[in-house]
Amino acid sequence: AALSWASGQTSLSLCQFLRRQQVLQLYRKILRAIREVPAEQDRRYLKDWAREEFRRNKDATEEDAIRMMITQGNMQLQELQRTLKLAKS
Repeated sequence: AALSWASGQTSLSLCQFLRRQQVLQLYRKILRAIREVPAEQDRRYLKDWAREEFRRNKDATEEDAIRMMITQGNMQLQELQRTLKLAKS
């Protein structure tokens, strides 16, 4: 059976594409910040936590819910970055 590109399953709207890019960018930033965590055990815990959070919400389609999750993720990233900055000072 040939894969139908018009099925809607494989095509994203521009809005969905941009939202997906935002999510991926947030994920990468969080993983980059986690690399700065000094303790190996804490790094592993945080990486597992981040992976699980993103995996758990990967099928979300409600636009408002996705926007809210991105906002929460950014706030958690900022908190992690603040904590790391304080630990270094």
